[in-house]
Amino acid sequence: MNRQEPFVLTISREVGSGGHTVGDILARKLGVSYCDKHLVEALQKQFNLSVSGIERLKGEKKSWLADLINKIAPMPSAQALGVDPKYSQEFRINVTTDDIFKAEVEILHGFAQLGSCVVAGRSGFFVFKDHPNKLDVFITASIPFRIDRIMKKQGLTEESAVALIKGIDEARENFTRRFAGVSRFDARNYDLTLKADGLTEEQMADVILAYADSVKR
Repeated sequence: MNRQEPFVLTISREVGSGGHTVGDILARKLGVSYCDKHLVEALQKQFNLSVSGIERLKGEKKSWLADLINKIAPMPSAQALGVDPKYSQEFRINVTTDDIFKAEVEILHGFAQLGSCVVAGRSGFFVFKDHPNKLDVFITASIPFRIDRIMKKQGLTEESAVALIKGIDEARENFTRRFAGVSRFDARNYDLTLKADGLTEEQMADVILAYADSVKR
């Protein structure tokens, strides 16, 4: 990945691995924008974006995404997004999962067009498969590590943490297989796979940056 040219750094991760925080740290260290599910969902819900709606906005002006982001800036925290009434609008009933994914892809590509960015989740490794300057990272961790981290961060019992991991792992795997046609656990999807056990989020971010600088394409 060449930092001197517009780049995309995608972070795929297992829940409880700390990958979301790693993405945030990377974006700050690199001085670029961070695109995660909260921002994508906020844009979709706030503006009820569909593929056709996005195409209309793109036809009106090149800065369509920047204008929308400015309307909801500064971005609320992930926690705030879960409770703020102005983000509670639901998608239209007739909008399908395929429609939502297509709109997400348009939004993600829009972010990349605005400049270099770090993208968390959303099958970024697949969405940006043709990007000329990208790095795809997968962050994993052992089950005990993930359970312990989720229990501490979310105040859950061990039983609840196990159930949450199982449910999210299954949902993400089904999503990736449906739209990317591969397993998200296939290491061949990524340039770097990193195990979180024994590392802090800061240390993982530094490892990724060091790798990125060592592999310039």
